[in-house]
Amino acid sequence: MSVRIRVPATSANLGPGFDCLGMAWQLYNEMEFALGGAELRISGCPQRCANRENLAYQGYLAALKAAGLPEESLEIRFVRTDIPISRGLGSSAALTVGGIAAADALHGLGLSRQDMLALAAALEGHPDNAAPALLGGLTAAAMEGERPVTAAYPVHPAWRFAALIPDTPLPTKKARQALPERVSREDAVFNLSRTALLLRALSDGDEELLRFAMADRLHQPYRFPLIPGGEKARAFAHACGIEALCISGAGSTLLCAAREEDRLARLQSALKAALPAWQFVPLQVDETGACVL
Repeated sequence: MSVRIRVPATSANLGPGFDCLGMAWQLYNEMEFALGGAELRISGCPQRCANRENLAYQGYLAALKAAGLPEESLEIRFVRTDIPISRGLGSSAALTVGGIAAADALHGLGLSRQDMLALAAALEGHPDNAAPALLGGLTAAAMEGERPVTAAYPVHPAWRFAALIPDTPLPTKKARQALPERVSREDAVFNLSRTALLLRALSDGDEELLRFAMADRLHQPYRFPLIPGGEKARAFAHACGIEALCISGAGSTLLCAAREEDRLARLQSALKAALPAWQFVPLQVDETGACVL
């Protein structure tokens, strides 16, 4: 018995929405889970990841444990791996959510989306990537004890998004360590006000408001120096008329948004000439989230 699961990439933080906002993209990992065999087998991923610590397997085990079921022999085959590792596009959440969804499908656990999200958030430590990976679209997420609370928001169809992906990873642990332990009240209010405006800008397609609302004082000023070429890429984006730009997740990917395709096309050309090791990847919002294929 086997099942194939597809999970989208995600961008958490979204400018001022530190640890609470996330968006899902039509950029996917697909994993096939099959029962049987004498031992765990994982293929289609880097050898260093083909072990019991693989987050897809950890998600699968967490769902079994929550249901009171014993561990099963399993084969996991990565069929499609479009989400780069340690680039701020939710690769770990995609694996965790995929494993939980696979366990639910293979064993008929009857888990609700809320149940799955609670399991994923517990493994991830926070729900900002897990929520859009599981639910799709633009989501806000917070924890009430061990219970995730989420809300979905619309995204105007006129937006055009792109990921600027450098060739160097930025491990989340390193990005977290760069943050200060405390922030001022002024900086907290700065981010709160802009997060509220950001949601309206994304839903209305208001480019000027989005430019203003993307500003952040809680994490990006500390993380941009950790991204080689990041300031250069941001300067090229601004020169091409793209003011709405932020770090995707903890980095190292940058996310940009505009309403005019030609601005993104100019940025793609500029990036190719000046930072040839970077990838320019157009993105579209995924509205479905994790699914069984």
